[in-house]
Amino acid sequence: MNYSLDEICERIGVQFEGNGTALIRGVNTLDSARDDEVTFAEASRYYEKASQGEAAAIVVAEDFPDMPGRNLLRVTNPRFAFMQIMEMFVAPPKVTGVHPDASIADGAILAESVSVGASAVIADQAHIGAQTVIEAGAYIGADVTVGEGCHIGANAVLMHGVRLGDRVVIHAGATIGGEGFGYVWLNDHHHKVPQLGSVQIDDDVEIGCNSCVDRATMGLTRIRRGTKIDNQVHIAHNNDIGEDVIIAGQFGSSGSVTIGNQAIFGGKACIADHLSVGEKAQVGGASVIIKDVEAGAVVFGMPAQPKRQTFQEMAALKRLPELIKTVKAQEQELQQLQKLVAELCGKDGTPGTV
Repeated sequence: MNYSLDEICERIGVQFEGNGTALIRGVNTLDSARDDEVTFAEASRYYEKASQGEAAAIVVAEDFPDMPGRNLLRVTNPRFAFMQIMEMFVAPPKVTGVHPDASIADGAILAESVSVGASAVIADQAHIGAQTVIEAGAYIGADVTVGEGCHIGANAVLMHGVRLGDRVVIHAGATIGGEGFGYVWLNDHHHKVPQLGSVQIDDDVEIGCNSCVDRATMGLTRIRRGTKIDNQVHIAHNNDIGEDVIIAGQFGSSGSVTIGNQAIFGGKACIADHLSVGEKAQVGGASVIIKDVEAGAVVFGMPAQPKRQTFQEMAALKRLPELIKTVKAQEQELQQLQKLVAELCGKDGTPGTV
C-alpha cells in the first residue's frame, strides 16, 4: 500500500513544494522512520531527534523551527494530521465472501456484500447489513440485528436479540448480551433473577477485546452513538452509556448506571450500582465511584472525590510519618514537663521547695 507524498499532503490539506512524486510506504516513529516513511514531531523539543532521523517527511506544528534539507509538513494539529495519514495505511479486513466452513441458519438474512469467516455461526432470524465483516469463529445469535459496515472480530459473541447500529466494531473475544448478574437470597440459597431484556448498541460504537456488555434484566442495556470502549471492560445490566464516552481498560460498572455524553473514564475505574455520572465528567484511573458525579466534574481516588482534594490529601499523607515523629517527641516533652511540675508542686499540689 503506497501513496505519493502529494497524495498524503492532499489528505491533510498541506501545500507541499518539493518532490511530491516520492512514494511513501508507511508511517513510523521519529526514532525508526526510514526514507520511505512519514513521521511526526508534535513540539519543538523534538527538533534534535527529528533532525537525526531519515524520514521522507515529518508532520510538524506551524511554529516548528526550520530544518534545511528536510520535508516538513506544517499543520495546525500535527497529531491529528498524522492520525489521518495512519488511516491511509490501515489494511482492510481480509475476509471476503462467505467461507464454506461457516454455519448459517436458513432463516438468517445476509446482505449480498457480507463477509463471513471460517467456523463463524449465524443463527436463525439474524439480520446482517451490507458491507459487514464477521471474522472466524464469531457467533451471531438468533434474532440479532447487525447494521451496515460493522466489523465483528474473531470469536466475538452476540447473544440472542442484540441490536447493533451501523459501523459498529466489536473486537475479538468480546461478548455482547450475556446474562446480567442478579440474585435474591431465598431461604437457603441464591435465587437467580431472570434476565429478560436485551442490548442496543448505536452507530459508530467500538468495543475492545474480551469486553462484556450484559443484557438488561428488563428493557435495554444501551451504549449510545460514538462511544469507545477499551479491552477487558464490563458493562453491567441496564446501564445507559451516553454518546462519545471514552472508557479505558478494566473499567467495571454495576447495574443500572447512567453515564452522560462525553464522559471519560481512566483504566480500572469502577462504579457502584444505580449511580449517575454527568456529561463531560472525568474519572481518574482506579477510582471508585460510590456517589453521583456532577456534570463536568473531575474526580479521582478511592472513594472518588474532587481531584484537587484527593491530591491535597495524598500530599498530607506523605507527611504523616514525620508528623507522627513530631507528635511523639511532643508527647515525651509533655511527660517531662508534667513530671517536673509534679516534683515542684509536691504530692498535695502545693508548691514544693526547689
